[in-house]
Amino acid sequence: EPDQWILGSTSSGNISLGVNELTIAIAEPGAYEYSIRKEPILGDYHIEITTSPTLCQGEDQYGLLLRMSSSGTFYRYALSCDGRVRLDRVIQSTATSPQPWIQNNSIPPGAPIPSRLNVQLHGEEMRFFINDQYQFTVTDPALQIGNIGVFARSLGDNAVTVNFSNLIVREIIQ
Repeated sequence: EPDQWILGSTSSGNISLGVNELTIAIAEPGAYEYSIRKEPILGDYHIEITTSPTLCQGEDQYGLLLRMSSSGTFYRYALSCDGRVRLDRVIQSTATSPQPWIQNNSIPPGAPIPSRLNVQLHGEEMRFFINDQYQFTVTDPALQIGNIGVFARSLGDNAVTVNFSNLIVREIIQ
């Protein structure tokens, strides 16, 4: 659904929609690009997406944005290209880490190896999985509803390209 994603180009990169996949391509070192899905706005849900980094190394990052209520308020589920994972909470553009970086054997380091991300958000509890392997649980009351999105970040002197595909979102109805 191309009209549901915010796409476009900036001086540092490009966000485009191809055949059944969204691509974030970053050309400028140190740049951060993201795309938000306009609808649905959800509180409790289960989300899955396949991430396929094609240019990615070292501390470069990519992943999911969850419960995003503005460009400066959201959860960021991040994978690094050297095989680590974390969760950030960003409120009014100030980031904290309810789950700091942990090394992870479920994430194959480097590119071009895809990973399937899976998150279950129910009230204050969020459970995180990679390739069907449980990673961690975070309980946090700060953000309860919002949009979903994807992001990529270049932290080295190289370009970064990540493809996102096979999105599944299931709302949890009480």
